[in-house]
Amino acid sequence: MSAAGLPARHDGVVTAPAVSILQRPVYGVAEAAGLLGLRPDRTRAWLDGYEQRGVRYAPVIREASTGDDIVTWGEFVELGYLREYRRCGVPLQRLRPVIDELRREFATPYPLATARPYVMGRELVLEVQERNDLPPAIAIVIRSGQQVMLTDVANRFFRKVEFDPAGDGDVRRLHPAGPASAVVIDPLVRFGRPTVDGVATERLWELFDAGETVDQIAHGYEIAPELVRSAVAYEEQLRSLVA
Repeated sequence: MSAAGLPARHDGVVTAPAVSILQRPVYGVAEAAGLLGLRPDRTRAWLDGYEQRGVRYAPVIREASTGDDIVTWGEFVELGYLREYRRCGVPLQRLRPVIDELRREFATPYPLATARPYVMGRELVLEVQERNDLPPAIAIVIRSGQQVMLTDVANRFFRKVEFDPAGDGDVRRLHPAGPASAVVIDPLVRFGRPTVDGVATERLWELFDAGETVDQIAHGYEIAPELVRSAVAYEEQLRSLVA
């Protein structure tokens, strides 16, 4: 990108600036909420803020309220991070100033959807937390002796994501049921629907719910029965969640 903000030229060829996968539109708000097991109203509040008793509360994730129903991959990943704290008993609004500072420090609108705060930027995150008097219940990192470590909740999220080894280490995939599950959410596969081996988990669950056995479904899709079991378990857990 040139200093004027125009596409760069190389040997007379105009090249468009690379767009991060984090900026890719993937879901509507209700769909994103359903995939994460969140209430749509809570998801909207985290994205766009809310009003209560005449007081307006700013968004936690977006820099400013847009009212847009489209959720980007970066926003979805950060919603997944906040989901881990949904029952912490501390208003997640307290995270907003920390996220704002991390946006500036890491030069990205989606700091919690990159590897930086979890890997090489922990010391900086600790400084930002301390400046903003972040409650321990929603902390991202803590100091343990001479080391700065992820909190248990942040580490739980960290273990669910895969980072792109190239570029800035953006989150490339999400394992919503944890690293031991075969279920993956990839914005470039099946339009971002949860899958096992490229097969939508929702479709496998529908067949199981209709009465087909795990072995029958596995045979039909030519996948291992364990993958079908993972898909069914994930879908059933998702349907049981009330966040």
